[in-house]
Amino acid sequence: MKLKSSDITKVALFTALTAIGSFISIPVGVVPITMQSLFVLLSGFLLGPFLGALSQAVYLILGLVGLPIFSSMTGGIQTIFKPSFGFLLSFIIASFTAGFFTQKKKTLSSFIKASLISSILMYLIGLPYMAFILNSYLNQGLTIIYILRIGFFIFIPGDILKLILASVLGYRLKDKV
Repeated sequence: MKLKSSDITKVALFTALTAIGSFISIPVGVVPITMQSLFVLLSGFLLGPFLGALSQAVYLILGLVGLPIFSSMTGGIQTIFKPSFGFLLSFIIASFTAGFFTQKKKTLSSFIKASLISSILMYLIGLPYMAFILNSYLNQGLTIIYILRIGFFIFIPGDILKLILASVLGYRLKDKV
């Protein structure tokens, strides 16, 4: 895949927006509430599956090499041992999925469905990783119900709002980018 300079600019823009989204943060436990998922979804919607996923991969790589662009202004390879790292990994797949499901059919309902599927994927990747780190690495011995309480249930209202916002923005901006 050959990238044009406009593609590189768009990828960089969504990498930066995801980083900015991490700074808009409400600490509520081991995983903070951030605006990152909004930009993850929009990157897929507006850049397509491959460039959207690339923007999230670049974000992850920049954070892992030490730039403080993850939530709470953290970064570095040690981040892989944080309970929230699985959610960061999921951004690549979620962005790809959002773009994949809206690249041909660009109706508002397709954007909402893609947002929902992508959001579910973030949880399907992030929650098991969180449980593994908390229970195996940090030896906390937490139950599945407790993991769901601290990593899923508390986030549902905000994620519903973000997926609706991302769907509407993606649908309205689909031909502008």
